[in-house]
Amino acid sequence: MLRDESATFTVDDALLSMRSGKFQALVLAYAGMGSVSEAMEMMLLSFVGPSVRMEWKLSSYEDSMITSAVFVGMLLGAYSWGVVSDKYGRRMGFLFTALITSGAGFLSAFSPNYLCLVSLRFIVGIGLGGGPVLTSWFLEFVPSPNRGYWMVVFSFFWTIGTILEASLAWVVMPSSGWRWLLAFSSAPSFLLLLFYGFVPESPRYLCMKGRTADAMVVLESVAEINRATLPPGLLASNHKTELDENIYPSEESPLITCRKSETATDEDIGSNIGAISALYKLLSPKLIRSTLLIWMVFFGNAFAYYGIVLLTSELSNDHTDCASKELRSIQTKDVNLYEDVFITSFAEVPGLLLSAVIVDRVGRKLSMAGLLSISCIFLLPLIFHQEEALTTTLLFGARACIMGSFTIIYIYAPEVYPTSVRVTGVGIASSMGRIGGIICPLVAVGLVRGCHQTGAILLFESVILVSGVATFFLPLETSGRELTDSVR
Repeated sequence: MLRDESATFTVDDALLSMRSGKFQALVLAYAGMGSVSEAMEMMLLSFVGPSVRMEWKLSSYEDSMITSAVFVGMLLGAYSWGVVSDKYGRRMGFLFTALITSGAGFLSAFSPNYLCLVSLRFIVGIGLGGGPVLTSWFLEFVPSPNRGYWMVVFSFFWTIGTILEASLAWVVMPSSGWRWLLAFSSAPSFLLLLFYGFVPESPRYLCMKGRTADAMVVLESVAEINRATLPPGLLASNHKTELDENIYPSEESPLITCRKSETATDEDIGSNIGAISALYKLLSPKLIRSTLLIWMVFFGNAFAYYGIVLLTSELSNDHTDCASKELRSIQTKDVNLYEDVFITSFAEVPGLLLSAVIVDRVGRKLSMAGLLSISCIFLLPLIFHQEEALTTTLLFGARACIMGSFTIIYIYAPEVYPTSVRVTGVGIASSMGRIGGIICPLVAVGLVRGCHQTGAILLFESVILVSGVATFFLPLETSGRELTDSVR
């Protein structure tokens, strides 16, 4: 079909014209499988640790190193895969993350000794650090008006993964042991590889690289699957302007037709966008405020999320008697551990539903601030010892709100950054969250188990409060805003 070459349209125009449909559902299913894989690989640490510790006679420090190795690997992977994906493409990024996660995860089941297991879990962590790649890839296929809703739906896959892992542990661990659990938990990553050949590259990334012809092929496939039509005209590319931050085109800039020499020059420039230059761009005058505040919010949400999970296990028992640690350690070996994790995982569902309702109506910033504030209210009574039923209810509500806030910051961050550093930006922000997840047990476990419950709760309240204040100072409200290809 001939097109009117005097008219142009952008990727956002095309997605808006075609609306959400079957194609977005397929993309959601694939990206969601990556989230399920990440959740299962993280959750299994709760079940594998005690069994490995007993089998190999490990100390508490050696046991905790298995978890720490995964988090350290994720710190490295989150940044590295972001740079790879922004430079070589989203498909390249999540191909290697799936290969590493599935391979190392499966081989972990055959670990002959403790050192080998820690090393392989560290490699698994590197692969899991690529989670933001799939998140950003999915986001770039979603029309802007309902992007928040779709991203909340995407977040449900994490909760599905936690529930699935608890169910799998409940069935596998008593009869077959931790090695079989490790092997089965790597299955979702292998599914990513199985369907990889059908996965398209992000058309926004292709346009940013000047590959408008390839982007058009992808968009035509989207239109065909959704039974929709593309806007009239030619696809506009912001290839040259993306590489020069001092030029800010409108979304209606015309299709760029580069001569061979110009294309080579642009590619040479683009090839220099590596780890250091990407970080420099994130900390440039136009982005530094957003970047630092997003880091604060990620850190606070992760610290609070893992802290509330910790408090659930610590305070749901007979927390009025701090001497009951031995009893609790014995109880964790019981099947009740799987049942408790299975039930508490459902606390995230109300938070996801609430965030789905308010994220596009109220806006990202106000939604995060509100949920963080409500979480503080739920935790406040726990400054003093409460009855077990009330404690569980309050922690359930706090976890639901933190899950909702955590979901929204994962929506907000990719919307703030331009295409060339979107995955890197979200990856580094995710790394800040991992740091919060590492620090939280070191600080909070000592306070709670040292009979300083009031101090622990006040610490969580302070961190959540600072994160809530940080959301108010974020310079942009991204609800309904088109994704950008250049720094504005």
